[in-house]
Formats: sequence, C-alpha cells, structure tokens
Amino acid sequence: MKNLLLSALCLATAVTFSQQPATSSAALETGLQQKVQLAQASPVENLPFKSIGPSIMSGRVVDFAVNPNNPIEFYVGYASGGLWHTINNGTSFTPVMDNSPTQNVGCVAVDWQSGTIWVGTGEVNASRSSYAGIGLLKSEDKGKTWQNVGLMDSHHISSILINPSNSDEIIVGAVGHLYSSNAERGVFKTVDGGKTWNKTLFINDETGIIEISTNPKNFNTMYATAWDKDRKAWNFEGSGEGSGVYKSTDAGSTWTKISTENSGLPTGKGMGRMGTAVVDDNTVYLIVDNQFHRKEETKKEETDILTKDDFKKMDVAAFLNLDDKKLNQFLKMNGFQEKYRAENIKQMIRVGTIKPEDVSKYLENANSALFDTPVIGAEVYKSTDGGKTWNKTHEGFLDDLYYSYGYYFGKIHVDPSDANKIYVYGVPILKSADGGKTLTSIDADNVHVDHHALWINPKISGHLIDGNDGGVNISYDDGKTWIKNNTPAVGQFYAVNVDHEKEYNVYGGLQDNGVWVGPHDYEANTGWLQNGKYPYEFLFGGDGMQVEIDNRNSKIVYSGFQFGNYYRLNRDGGEPVYIQPKHDLGDNPYRFNWQTPILLSKHNQDILYLGGNKLMRSMNQGDDWNAISADLTQGGKPGNVAYGTLTTISESAFQFGLLYTGSDDGLVYVSKDAGANWIKISDSFPKDLWVSRVIASSHKKERVYVSLNGYRWDDFKPYVYVSENYGATWKDISSNLPASPVNVIKEDPVNENLLYLGTDNGAYVSFNRGESWEVFSKDLPNVAVHDLVIQPEAKDLVLGTHGRSLYVADISLLQKLNEKNKNEVVISEMESANFSPRWGSKWSTWGEVYEPEAKFQFNSPQSGKATITIKTEDGKELQQLTVEATKGVNELEYDLSITEKGSKIFDKTDTKIKKAENGKYYLPKGKYGLYLNLGSKTAHATFEVK
Repeated sequence: MKNLLLSALCLATAVTFSQQPATSSAALETGLQQKVQLAQASPVENLPFKSIGPSIMSGRVVDFAVNPNNPIEFYVGYASGGLWHTINNGTSFTPVMDNSPTQNVGCVAVDWQSGTIWVGTGEVNASRSSYAGIGLLKSEDKGKTWQNVGLMDSHHISSILINPSNSDEIIVGAVGHLYSSNAERGVFKTVDGGKTWNKTLFINDETGIIEISTNPKNFNTMYATAWDKDRKAWNFEGSGEGSGVYKSTDAGSTWTKISTENSGLPTGKGMGRMGTAVVDDNTVYLIVDNQFHRKEETKKEETDILTKDDFKKMDVAAFLNLDDKKLNQFLKMNGFQEKYRAENIKQMIRVGTIKPEDVSKYLENANSALFDTPVIGAEVYKSTDGGKTWNKTHEGFLDDLYYSYGYYFGKIHVDPSDANKIYVYGVPILKSADGGKTLTSIDADNVHVDHHALWINPKISGHLIDGNDGGVNISYDDGKTWIKNNTPAVGQFYAVNVDHEKEYNVYGGLQDNGVWVGPHDYEANTGWLQNGKYPYEFLFGGDGMQVEIDNRNSKIVYSGFQFGNYYRLNRDGGEPVYIQPKHDLGDNPYRFNWQTPILLSKHNQDILYLGGNKLMRSMNQGDDWNAISADLTQGGKPGNVAYGTLTTISESAFQFGLLYTGSDDGLVYVSKDAGANWIKISDSFPKDLWVSRVIASSHKKERVYVSLNGYRWDDFKPYVYVSENYGATWKDISSNLPASPVNVIKEDPVNENLLYLGTDNGAYVSFNRGESWEVFSKDLPNVAVHDLVIQPEAKDLVLGTHGRSLYVADISLLQKLNEKNKNEVVISEMESANFSPRWGSKWSTWGEVYEPEAKFQFNSPQSGKATITIKTEDGKELQQLTVEATKGVNELEYDLSITEKGSKIFDKTDTKIKKAENGKYYLPKGKYGLYLNLGSKTAHATFEVK
C-alpha cells in the first residue's frame, strides 16, 4: 500500500500542494470558549431540537469500560457519538458526555472505586471521518460536569491506564495529529490526577502511541506500541520506520524498545499498526499490520477465465488471438458497457485506438486499488520471555481479516482465565483456543463487521462484549450467539435529504451502515420489537452516500455507496439499476470521491448530475451519461486515495444549466450555459482546501455561497464565503464562527437573510446573511453536523449528524424574523389539535393520565414576564398563563386546559364541559385566540381544536 502509484486515481504529472498550517491548541481552546459564550447569549438557545433516530444501525464503537464487580454496568464510547452508560446490561443507555465540548471519543477508563471517568478524546482509527479531540477529559460526578486536564494538542488519544493501587497515577498514550506532524504525541504520565503531565516516551513528530497494555498482575510492567503513519487527502502511508514496540518495568516512567532486528518481529518501514495483550510477566501476544509486500506467488494455474491482470502485459497479437467467447465472458462479468464486446474491441486494438493494457486500466478504481495491494497483512506473534523474543503463532497469511486497511484495526485480547485463548478482529472477529495457531470466525447473525473493541469477563469465560461499526453486541456462549444492544441514536450520517409527502420522510446515508429512510416524526421506543417492523427502512448497503428523491414520485430514489457507485431505486419494487457513469475505453478512468456528489435538476426531474473529476449529466434518470465539462480539479495526485474529485454540485433555481461545482483540491467553477463553458472562480480562496459545499441562491440569481473545509490539513478555521456576481468576487462571512471545519451551508427558502451552517462541532444560524452567527444548543450535543436540509412545506430544519443520527427543529418562527419586527414580539403559527374525550383521564387503572400538549414559539426582543391569555373567537377569556421569557426564541407548552370559570362560558352553548379525572377542564372543539403581552409588546395568534 505504501508508495503505491495508482494510475486510475491520478495523472502522471504531480501537482504541487502547499501545506496548510495546523490549528494550534491555543486557537482550538479559544474556539471552545467562544462557542460557550455564543451559546449563553444566543437568541436561539431555547429553540428545541428533537432527535428522530434512527438507532437500529448504531455507529462505530471504540472502547468499553466495564464494572469488574458488576458487568451489567458498563460505559461504551462511540467514535463521534459520545460516551453512554448502562446499568442493565445494555437494555438501555444514558448519554454522559452531552455536557462536554465534544462527542469525539478515542478511549475511556473508569476508576470504579471512586466512579471517576476518564475520556481520551479523538478517535484513533485514522479513517476518513476520525475526528480530532480536545485532549483528556475527567469527570468526578459521573458525567454531570467535565474538566479538561490537558494534552489538547494530542488530537487523538488511544489509551488510559489507571494504577489500581493509586488512582492519581495515570498513563496515557497519544497518537497525535492525523494529517500533520506535531510534538504532543507519545506516552504521558501523571502522578497528581492530571494536574501535571510528564512525557515519558517520544519517538518523533509523526509517530504516536496507538496502544498501551499492562500486566494485569503487575501494573509496573506495560507495553506500548508506536505507529508511524502519514495520512493525506490523496495518500495514506500506514506504516513507517518509527513504528515499534516498547516496554516499561516502572509503570511507564521509562521505556525500552524491544522490537529489534533480533527480536523476531518485523521491523522497518513496513511495520504498521500494532496491539498487545499481556498474560503475565513472561507471556504477551502481539498483532501487527505488516505492510511489507508478499513475495511474488507462483504462477496461477491455467484457467479459461480471464482476469484484468492478464491484459497488463499482453501484446497486440495475443489479444487478437483471444477466443471471442472467452473475451466476451470477461467483458460481461466485469460490467463493461454493451458497446464494448469482443468484435469492436479487437477492431479498436487493430487500428491502435486502444492498447490491451487499457482493458485492465478500465477496471481500476479506488476500491480495487486498495484490495489489490499485495501486503502481508495481519500477523499474530507471541513472546514467552517478556518481549525479548517473538514467534509468529500461525502458518501462512490471515487473509480476509484486515484486507488492505489495517490502519482501521489493530487489537488483540487474551482470556484472563485461559492464556491460550485469544481473540483478534478486523472485518470479522476471530478466536483461537491454541494460542493463535488456528483461528475461527465468531461472526454470527446480528453482528456487524469491522470490530474495534472487546471486553472478556475474567470470571465467566465466553461472556463477551463486542463493539463494532454497527454498535454493541453481547455473547454468553463465546460468540455462538449474540445479543444486539442498539438503543442509542448514534448513527454517523454523511448526507440527509427529505421528500415532499404530506407526512414527509427523511433519507440519509451513513458510515458503513448503508442508506435508510424513515418518518420525520419518529420517536424512539422499543415497541417495534413487538410488531416486528422498525419504522426506518433499509434501502441500500455499504457506506451510505448522498440521496436524491424524485419530487414527482418519492418512490424513485437515487443513492448508493462509496466512490460513485450509485443506483436508481424503486421503493415500490424492482431491481436496483446501476447508473455509475463509465469512461470510454482508452481514456483515463473517472475519479470518484468517497462521497461522490449527485443532484437532480430542479427544472426537470429526469435530469441527474453526478460529479467525478468531470461533471456528468444524464437526461434519462441515469441510464445514459455525458461529460459536460473537462476536468474541474487540479488533476489528481500520486497516491492511494481517490483525489482530484468533485465534492459538491449546485444548479440555480432561476436558470437551467447555471451550474457550480467544487472539488476536494480547492477549485470552484461556474457554467452559465449548461456546461458548454466553465470559469474558475476560486483563485482568491485559500489554496487546496476541500470545497465542502457550493450553493446557488434561490433568492437572487447572481448570488452563490461556498464553504471550505481544512479538516484534512488539521486546519480547523471556518471558511465561508458569498458572492453577489456569480463568483467574480467573494466576501468572507465566517464572521464570529468558532474554530471548527465547515461541512455545509444552506439558505432558507423563505427568508433570504436566514442561513444555516453545519460544522464538525455543531450547527449555527445567521439572521443577516453571515454578518454574524448564532449557535443552536438546546437538546443538541456538540457533535459533527455533516449535512442539513430544509423541508419547505413543514418548515422544518433537519440535521444529519455524524455521530448522533438525525435532529429536527421547527423553523417557522425563524423564517418570520426580519429587520422590521426585530423589536416586536413575534408568534409562530400554531398547529391544530385533535380533540379527545380521554383528555385528563387514564386509559386503564394502572396507566398514566393522558394530557394533551400544544406547543408554540415566540420571539421576544427582551427578557421579562410574559402573560398568555387564551380567548374564544368572540373574545371571552378562558385561561391565563405567565412565563419568564428570555430574549430571543421561547417555546411554551400549553396543555389545552381552561379555568373552571372559563368552562362556564360554554354552559349556554350545545357544548357541555365536564371536569376530567385529573380535575382539569379542557378546550372543546372550536377556534381560539392566543394573546401574548410582554411589557408594552403584544402579539396574537389563532389555533383550532378539531
């Protein structure tokens, strides 16, 4: 994998890129303080967000902390979904990090005697969405409050070890920055509970500590595995000279490197990520991602089936002599377009239009390049002399464990009650009963792939708690059967969209959990287990990507998985239709981003756009494609990650073919003539940053918004711009945004001054087109917001978070606010309520009283006491309420009750109001007025009980 040049992903000519400076820890800390201050003064601090799940698919688990004396109590850390606590064996969980400044978790440790929780923030799996942390967090009140105890510039913390004899003595392993070099990485130790830290092991500014494990019988003996890696947006070198194994015999105060040339372990630049499991002072296991290449295997047996490698060195004569039937079999099996069959391909070869090697090149893409890399992969080693010498435990290769992405895995475990029983995991989870000589899979029903955490009960062999990309699984029979424990809504959404049904649905693509659709008003409960149908419906697998819905027929959906593998789906039945555009044989393959952008034209829902390195357009729902641009990127770079790709597409609502594109290498283009001509409009932007969004305004034809994202440079500065002249000139509207990379900007469809923004640490709104920003905070944790969408008919804002699933907020009040009414009280529209004679009553003796609930929002220009009066249509008073209003948005919950005096008003009508079981009187069917007084300010709204 290392130093692999992929012709499918880049041009032969390298492009020079300027390294962006990583954000300093001081700037990061200032940004966190700034966000707290914004929240305290935000006029939208009381605008509620409702979680609408889903939870069934869960999200990536990174670590567990299990109570050794009561294993039905444990904590589980999710990569970007925070820390959750259960006291009933995973039947239900409670979030305990929602009051912290981040939800990004690398590891967790608990001092079970005192209850103190330690969280190392920043995921260590080094994937495309492994978000940086903010150092080490500590809570002494079970998560009610958190204090930052240092190591903020470490970004990704892998291990926390607490001395069982002295809880103030803590050892921490820090991986360091993911995309840049830095010094705050290695092993750190405190003896005063985190007040001060001493760095006890440092290799270099590109090598961090990916794991520390200790002898369970002797805390002084511990092993640290160092990982030398270099991740860039275009390339990932997952191994290096700095990788190695270190041992300490004084509780992490000093270290000795034990992975020497004579140790029996692989050494050098091919040594990738590692993990260890310690039995006692003598016995220790190690798993390593060996990135050295395999020795060339003996020539394969002759077969009638051609492979793409057969064409790489084939000459013209040999190609022309191929059997047509055999060649056509290969072409059909590998998805070549119908126009490419034996007869016409041979003619292209004869006249020199293509070469035989182009047939192989046609099939190259980011996935095949990764999977075809001939690395040795995962290996298990064992030492019986305390790490002095090591022997590989197994013969041959552990194929189909890590594949080519060992950076995503790297842990090994030993059963505390059996030194020969070990567990390793990557895509599957494997166990061995003979010290690693032979291994068998314990994957089973209800267990997701891609495993990252495991706890083994030291008192009950076979009792396992497993964490993977699909949540938490528990087994009591050593992996024969598993329980799924996915009640937390911790889905990692990449993209979100909505349809236009009256009761609209929400669609989204998730990291490693496919594409789903569900109701916008979903409320979490486990009742679906009784009826057998979860409210959200699974649409497609893989890493779920963007979703477009035909607004003429919401059953027609476009979506798919990573690297541009998109399909047209019919939710009424029928097979998915694969619609990825294909380049012409002989041309350079298209480059597709991990999150390839797609867009249905607002002007014609048969027209679909898709971005590779060129912009593609289909006029017939993806059946046929044409490239309507040249390469709209900088042309790619040598590396093993698809790069030089489009990331965002927008089309103006005012004009068909007024198009904008943005790329992962910092370029923005506009076409005013449906792709006939393109103009680059990004020269004034900071160079080489990922264009996370370009949005053509729906209020003014010349207006366009752009956001850039520096995450892949460890640059967390927010970059947001607007142009009033098709991108000829730009205005910076990042204004008062705290330091956090920007993922998405959207314009309100009703109020042109209203903008919404999603960052790696929360969501914001601007009432003045970016002159200033206000932070959303009520019921919304500090989580990455990857995407957002406005449902125009319902006037809802839907957030797609990468770690806490989906949230919805009613923005009808926000849409009403403007310069003219900013000093007045403004009330939102109130939904009608459906009358029930059961209001105020119990459904059964043992049930709870059923009380109605009507909510309305109002915006107040000042804080103070507000009086709300409910009146009949002809002005008779029925109820009066008082609330303490805050400046900005307020929400009031009204139970539709009226006073006894108010109930008498209906005595002279056909409606008779009886006192309910709970002693209250409730509004009968009819229309009513709601009057709000705050000082000298008044406002009025109407609502109906049907």
